[in-house]
Amino acid sequence: MAKMWAGRTAGAVDPVADDFNSSIRFDCRMYQQDITGSMAHAAMLGAQGILTAREAEQLIDGLQGILEDLNSGSLAFDMGCEDIHMFIEQVLTQRLGDLGKKLHTARSRNDQVALDLRLYLREQIDQIRDLVCQVIRALADQTEGAGDAIMPGYTHLQRAQPVLLGHHLMAYAMMLLRDLERLSDCRRRMNRSPIGACALAGTTYNTDRRYEAQRLGFDGICRNSMDAVSDRDFCLELMSGLSILMMHLSRFSEELILWSSWEFQFVELSDAYTTGSSIMPQKKNPDMAELVRGKTGRVYGDLMALLTTLKGLPLAYNKDMQEDKEAVFDAVDTVKMCLQVFAPMVATMKVKPENMKKAAQGGFINATDLADYLVKKGLPFRSAYKISGQIVAHCIAQGQVLETLPLEVYRSYSDLFDEALYQDIDLTACVRKRVSEGGTSPASVEAQLAWVRQRLEKEENP
Repeated sequence: MAKMWAGRTAGAVDPVADDFNSSIRFDCRMYQQDITGSMAHAAMLGAQGILTAREAEQLIDGLQGILEDLNSGSLAFDMGCEDIHMFIEQVLTQRLGDLGKKLHTARSRNDQVALDLRLYLREQIDQIRDLVCQVIRALADQTEGAGDAIMPGYTHLQRAQPVLLGHHLMAYAMMLLRDLERLSDCRRRMNRSPIGACALAGTTYNTDRRYEAQRLGFDGICRNSMDAVSDRDFCLELMSGLSILMMHLSRFSEELILWSSWEFQFVELSDAYTTGSSIMPQKKNPDMAELVRGKTGRVYGDLMALLTTLKGLPLAYNKDMQEDKEAVFDAVDTVKMCLQVFAPMVATMKVKPENMKKAAQGGFINATDLADYLVKKGLPFRSAYKISGQIVAHCIAQGQVLETLPLEVYRSYSDLFDEALYQDIDLTACVRKRVSEGGTSPASVEAQLAWVRQRLEKEENP
């Protein structure tokens, strides 16, 4: 089959090279965007008098028919075509004759593919944002359900200070809200139309680029035609945002893996999101969380692949840029898959507050509160810190904990200690006293939860 671009060359490409050059096997997913963009282009050509109104109407009707046939499955993609653009034009020409050949007036595949990709990724961002909102909602619901459940907070994976479980969960909600902001920012910068830039230098026809942009829901146009066809910043920005999002999911996955282990037993993941062992009948493996953690590297790789592809390209379009789609499509698909399983995995997670509190009671995580007790009595913090450390060392040597150490032992280190210290180092009191804004007190966590729900409402109902 002769290529639609045959002319300067015969259009006869070696079959192996032809397959190597072809992109329809992966860019066919953009058929709806390609047809929608072509409809807007035909309408613009008619409105500007470049085509007659009747010709534009026939082209739009023909494109609508192709769209309906592809959606219904009555028309199959021809994998012998070079790309989705050539396939649509070929079918249109078969159906309308020479009129179909007029559709490509005043455009190039360079601005056409840039348009399709922006339209497609714009829709994908909206879908991803909806999925992120579902994860945030699951975190908010778990926070509300956890109430005053206390767990050990960690630094260096060592027990550090007591916190509410809800405080911990809200930290991830804050991360995901930032991810939503990044996606929104990316969408805003992406929402500029490249169509009409043609190959790189614009066109001699009296086109109206803003007409097409408005018809397709863009906020405006790309102002430089060379930049319009060679820019893939919007892909990189999206993939960067997705990489950060996956990093957040991976961090939480790591915690869920630890928390659901026999050593922690802080939570139990639903059977729907775990698997068993083929040989060890007692096993309940957090495979979904592990896969999210593993797929994070895949999304990172997609970003690095495209960064590397683009780093040495001169202006304007180069065939290397065909490599953008598989990378960004894979990143989008992977993130959506992870989010789709992550939200219900969090929502169905069973919390074991008694095990969390038992863990919090060990590890001397109220030692800071012991030091603060002495500070409130007038002792400088560094002196209080040293005395508290000595008492902890004594407890470790004697197999005791701060809550059960006799008062006379405390007073052997400082006569500032009295019976009130036991109330100050009680775990519930330790948490309740963290009244600074953003801290782990119940009132603070309730405020964080209310703020997250308010933000979520705005995100879901803009």
